[in-house]
Amino acid sequence: MMRFLSLALLLSLVLTPLFAQKHVSDDALVDQVRIKLAGDADVGGSAITVEVHDAVVTLKGKVRTDKNKAKAEKIAKRVKGVASVNNQLVISPE
Repeated sequence: MMRFLSLALLLSLVLTPLFAQKHVSDDALVDQVRIKLAGDADVGGSAITVEVHDAVVTLKGKVRTDKNKAKAEKIAKRVKGVASVNNQLVISPE
């Protein structure tokens, strides 16, 4: 019985970190979203400001098309740790 309890304790100590979700800081999320946006051929040249508060990303600035606006939001949502995206991008063909 004591072996079983020892084994159960050992397994719980080993497996707990595997199932625990890692918290990503807001600053790290800003960096990751900026990198992903800059690396995209469609939205990379756009003037987009990224702000993050409690894992909620806010995108501000200008993009050329509605398609680019939607793509920027999709890219930001894919970043691990992002809870949601507040897309305040404005469409400006200039």
